[in-house]
Amino acid sequence: MHLLTDPLQFDFFTRALLAVVLVSVLCALVGAWVVLRGLSYIGDAMSHAVFPGIVGAFLMQGNLLVGALIAAVLTALGIGAIGRRSGLKQDSAIGIVFVGMFALGIVMLSRAPTFTTDLSNFLIGNPLGVTPADLWGALAVTVVVGGILTAIQKELLLASFDPTEARAVGLPVRRLESLLLILIGLVVVLTVQLVGTTLSVSLLITSSAAARLLARSLKKMMLLAAALGTVGGVTGLYLSYYQDTAPGATIVLVNTAIFLAALAFRRRE
Repeated sequence: MHLLTDPLQFDFFTRALLAVVLVSVLCALVGAWVVLRGLSYIGDAMSHAVFPGIVGAFLMQGNLLVGALIAAVLTALGIGAIGRRSGLKQDSAIGIVFVGMFALGIVMLSRAPTFTTDLSNFLIGNPLGVTPADLWGALAVTVVVGGILTAIQKELLLASFDPTEARAVGLPVRRLESLLLILIGLVVVLTVQLVGTTLSVSLLITSSAAARLLARSLKKMMLLAAALGTVGGVTGLYLSYYQDTAPGATIVLVNTAIFLAALAFRRRE
């Protein structure tokens, strides 16, 4: 029993556990849509596309998170606009906007006289460095995103898988798609700041993909993705504590193992 309780004497470890649980739930809410709609590339793309927003916020001496959120919204709207007007598949639109935004950030950075801010904490993240304010922020975003997705779930399902019928009944398909991309961007920005790019993408994609193999409905898929992400996160965090390994990378490896187990179980059916 002391193996479970000993790490809890440290506040940073307890906060990291809470952060992993909150982020797992948050990523499950949008991760299900990401996997179902084949947008798996968007997590990594968004985490890099916010770079010009971060640099811009620094140059104007503003809040880096606000700058990242603005860039995420612009990225989401850009992806939707290019996808609709060009006729390209959405993954192509994601790649175009992602590379362009990241390059813009590099150009802006090259024009800055100095840039002493440590971006590694924002772009790489550190689960063991989570603050109480970070936890409250994650909880607030989880409630907001969960509420919005619950309110538009039926409309979003129809717009995602039968857009022709959705337009026929008068649904604003383009607005729904843009809203979904904006919510994904919001989740990516927050989770990247808390736990880093690698773990954020793992919780967004790997846990939801494992749940997709086992669940038969969207609701069950979300619940299972949250549960699998939480189990993987907590297990990985304890392993990293006792084995003295990087927490984020350890959690990702555990999540990958869970996915492989789900895949093996699915093949036996």
